[in-house]
Amino acid sequence: MLVHDTVGTARPEAEVDQIRLALKARYDELSAEYEQAVQQSQVLRLVEVGDTAGDDQADSGTKTAERDTAQSLLRTILDRRAQFEHALARLDEGTYGFCEGCTVPIPVERLEIFPSATSCVTCKQTRERRAA
Repeated sequence: MLVHDTVGTARPEAEVDQIRLALKARYDELSAEYEQAVQQSQVLRLVEVGDTAGDDQADSGTKTAERDTAQSLLRTILDRRAQFEHALARLDEGTYGFCEGCTVPIPVERLEIFPSATSCVTCKQTRERRAA
């Protein structure tokens, strides 16, 4: 799954192409998911605008919570899509599969589970500890 192996030699172009296809496929899935979520959000807004007569505080609160949830979903999808965009850019640069923090190779198992990973486990844990 890495573009380079641990000794720094380039992976075969066929393997890089396979990685690119997998990343692009996930990016496309997220794009479709985003478009669907946007459409659902628009429908929710239309229903909300047309159905406000007789709303009490609970109804208004429910609608606000639904709207907030829909916006949160959109932001999450966009963030995940941006991660795959970044992974594709790193693949083009030849840096995909290496930690952005310490430049060591990211374990293949980590990339298989989280293809858009940009850091090794050690750097990720360090960053999370600092954030806590």
